[in-house]
Amino acid sequence: MPFYFRYELYDEGIHIAVSGEYIGEVNRMFVVGTAGHIDHGKSVLVHALTGIDPDRLREEKERGMTIDLGFAWLKLPSGREVGVVDVPGHERFIKNMLAGVGGIDLALLIIAADEGIMPQTREHLAILDLLGIRRGIVVITKTDMVDEELVGLVKLETEELIKSTILSDAPIISVSAVTGEGLPGLVSAIDQILMSAEPRKDIGRPRLLIDRAFTIAGSGTVVTGTLLDGSLSAGQDVEIVPPGLKARLRGLQTHKARIDTASPGSRVAANLVGVTTSQLERGNVLTRPGWLIPTTRIDARLRMLADVKHPLRHGTMVSFFVGAAEVMAKVHLLEKEELNPGDIAWAQFALARPVAAVKGDHFIIRSPMDTLGGGNIVSSHAPRHRRFRPDIIQGLEAQGEGTVEECIIATLEMSQPLELEFLLVQCNLSADEASRGLDKLVQQKKVVVGGYGGSRLLFTSSGWGRLAEKAKAVVGDYHRRFPTRSGMPKGELSSRLRLAPHSAALRKLFDDGILAEEGAVVRLPSYQIRLTKDQQAKIDTFLCALNQNPYSPSDEVMLEPDLLNLLIGQHKVVKVGDGVVFSSSAYSEMVDKVVACARTQGSVTLAEVRDMLGTSRKYAKALLEYMDEKKLTRRVGDKRVLR
Repeated sequence: MPFYFRYELYDEGIHIAVSGEYIGEVNRMFVVGTAGHIDHGKSVLVHALTGIDPDRLREEKERGMTIDLGFAWLKLPSGREVGVVDVPGHERFIKNMLAGVGGIDLALLIIAADEGIMPQTREHLAILDLLGIRRGIVVITKTDMVDEELVGLVKLETEELIKSTILSDAPIISVSAVTGEGLPGLVSAIDQILMSAEPRKDIGRPRLLIDRAFTIAGSGTVVTGTLLDGSLSAGQDVEIVPPGLKARLRGLQTHKARIDTASPGSRVAANLVGVTTSQLERGNVLTRPGWLIPTTRIDARLRMLADVKHPLRHGTMVSFFVGAAEVMAKVHLLEKEELNPGDIAWAQFALARPVAAVKGDHFIIRSPMDTLGGGNIVSSHAPRHRRFRPDIIQGLEAQGEGTVEECIIATLEMSQPLELEFLLVQCNLSADEASRGLDKLVQQKKVVVGGYGGSRLLFTSSGWGRLAEKAKAVVGDYHRRFPTRSGMPKGELSSRLRLAPHSAALRKLFDDGILAEEGAVVRLPSYQIRLTKDQQAKIDTFLCALNQNPYSPSDEVMLEPDLLNLLIGQHKVVKVGDGVVFSSSAYSEMVDKVVACARTQGSVTLAEVRDMLGTSRKYAKALLEYMDEKKLTRRVGDKRVLR
């Protein structure tokens, strides 16, 4: 018989051994959920176990039927507390059941001894199977209403039902919530199963799957849900996704006890500042700001239930359930034209509106009346795929079942470049896992990294090679089309390569010597401007004309824009206004004279500049306005003063 040690403070993880037997970390939080047909005693059992009536709605109490999710909690013999989610059993409320069952650690499949296995028993079991909920107990309730022989028959029927499902090894326990018979054994079994359960992962990206939002007088907006993948702390700033609402956590509770920090796996109530309940809905996700991007296209491994009535055809619209969210989706089958009962295949779902989901999340699809199938998400932000492509299927298999390194490579091949932070989300990796995997891939020269920190861009080596070749081709083509220009504008190159203007990838092209950067333009390293004899003759004639009367150059000789811009880029001329160009030496002389005069007199007028330079009003005015633009002078009335 195991020994237990009760400890009431859950702020730190505590490993306890009594008589040499390790019994786990008592601070680990778990959630138990019910499942089963209507009126099989789920809520009554929860009440008997916890002392809390999970039916919170007036209509539920009046009709004696659970309509929406109910919540309670239970302290186990080990001292561990578990949250309890009670779900409705009626077929009309399956969507409410799905909103609560996704985040549970252990399922209680409830079967009434007086009725045995019923339609929603089978459907709820199928949902547990599709959601990958591996820990469970089958509870035969209402044993006080039948004799032992009938209980035995129901147990045999149940063993046959579960033997080919994920709960094939689940214990079957008979209880009566009325007399209390079997309840201690059920509580002990729950404790024993959870004792060996692995802790919820903490990758620093908390997600509170919101299943309720309401207002409490004096406190304001409160949301509840199951917390996954990270911790939340009172006082921190948060974001609600998909709507993108910003808020602050005023306070946190679990099991009606105020806490400073909520850990993964907890049932949490969060008091929010900055949002109202009218802005929130079931299926929203509360998280830390900036990382969780809503999606409308998902890749997944889809498994059809064996007893569905009709094949699922490519292009069918279904109800798609993930987390606590429900959305309509179009099914794109990537390998077949239709899926028959029991088939497993790759599919892409085009969602009618954005949802917050990540790789590894389980989902369910339904028709209006039936559960069709489900599976787990492999890519939460998938590009549109062509169908019947072996390379696409191979990449999805690597993303779904490969090593960390294989997942990184496959994810990048699907969509590159990716920022490091987004790659973590796409592969659902912790920073440490990703760092170790990337180090190996960089050493093996399979991945190329551009930039530094969280904004680093990642490519596969082949992807980087393709980008570099495209960049050289684009710039080379620009040189051929505009041989008199010193280079291609950075913004134009960024647009052609579909990179941000200050992208780390663009910087790496410069750092690696693939392209050369000169101010606002980009060129091939070997590129030099080569003028034809005719172009050179035009330039010589133009410069000669400027030098003949440097302060009042003739406007009869002008260059075509590309040649003029070339001279400006080479600092041989200065364009001070439309149709007004000076040689660089003449411009410098004029500026020096204007500055000296203004410094001596304190100011200078346009007429004084005209007379001092022996030029016309046109040239003097263009010069002064250009000096104002360059912040050498400032106009005050009819005068210019030095800045």
